[in-house]
Amino acid sequence: MTEATPPRPRAPGARTTLLDVAQRAGVSRTTASFVLTGRRDMRISADAEERVRRAARELNYRPSLLARSLRTNQSQTLGLLSDEIASEAFAGDVIRGATATALLHDHLLFVGETEGDPQVEQSLIQNMLDRGVGGFVYASMYTRKVSVSKVLRAQQLVLLNCLPRVRGVAAVIPDEREAGRAVARLLLDHGHRDGIVLVGEQATHIHAAAERLLGITEVLKEAGVTPAAEVECLWWPEPSYQAVTDFLREPHAPPATALICLNDRVAMGAYQAAADAGLRIPDDLSIVAFDNSDLAAWLRPGLTSVGIPHFEMGRRAVELLLDKDRPTTVEQIPMPVAHRDSVGSPRRA
Repeated sequence: MTEATPPRPRAPGARTTLLDVAQRAGVSRTTASFVLTGRRDMRISADAEERVRRAARELNYRPSLLARSLRTNQSQTLGLLSDEIASEAFAGDVIRGATATALLHDHLLFVGETEGDPQVEQSLIQNMLDRGVGGFVYASMYTRKVSVSKVLRAQQLVLLNCLPRVRGVAAVIPDEREAGRAVARLLLDHGHRDGIVLVGEQATHIHAAAERLLGITEVLKEAGVTPAAEVECLWWPEPSYQAVTDFLREPHAPPATALICLNDRVAMGAYQAAADAGLRIPDDLSIVAFDNSDLAAWLRPGLTSVGIPHFEMGRRAVELLLDKDRPTTVEQIPMPVAHRDSVGSPRRA
């Protein structure tokens, strides 16, 4: 072994280097490198090894990913491409889940937004490849089928919150159908049967709407229950408010004991309509919804809502991307129910 070099002064805030660790431990840089990379093809005493590890802990040493990439020809970087999610409210949890998992595996994550422009997408992909990105997560703002470009198909790839139009690509999406089942079971468990009303545009061409409705109707049918009514409206508070208000005022409308709103914004409009009609939630009317956005916690009483597992989806997408033996199938992530105070048992006549 070569002799250790004298310690050199470090600038305040400077990154700890391998040489700093070696000097602190009183060993050569080569010895420190062998210890911290786990190599065993060099005879190193147990005492020296312990000194190196202790110095690394004391100096909070982190290996340089750039140095490692030059040595292994692998950049330890991944790319997350999205259509619009990077600027959407829910993007934070997706990106946090993806970033945390990448860092856990000593990778960095580049994030780029295409705004749905194919030319921007191609430019981002090429720029990331030029920087040595070793794989991509392609994410969508809402669950839908996407056409993957030839350039992207040639890379290591996992789709996030979207589905491939062709087979052979791994994808991670929320389990919307099971979420619909969970909502229906929740109301049945509270004793609702004859007065369950569906609220929201039943746009079966939209994946979330179609899957949620399939789950709801499946469980209700098994229980011998048919929805009392369907109130069609766009998935926004104002149209929901107007549609539910009209429904509650209709003299021949069936009595409602519970509303299943297809998202939280629809539920907000329903809350306002119920208040105007003099109905108390959940004493007179139960309301349950989907998405578990911040809105669900702000409403009073708090809205029971099934959440989209953004963090878990981001985490799982990166985990699959780093798995060399990943299946090229669609993995559905469970959607948790956030129980609050908007669901109760129906009043008895």
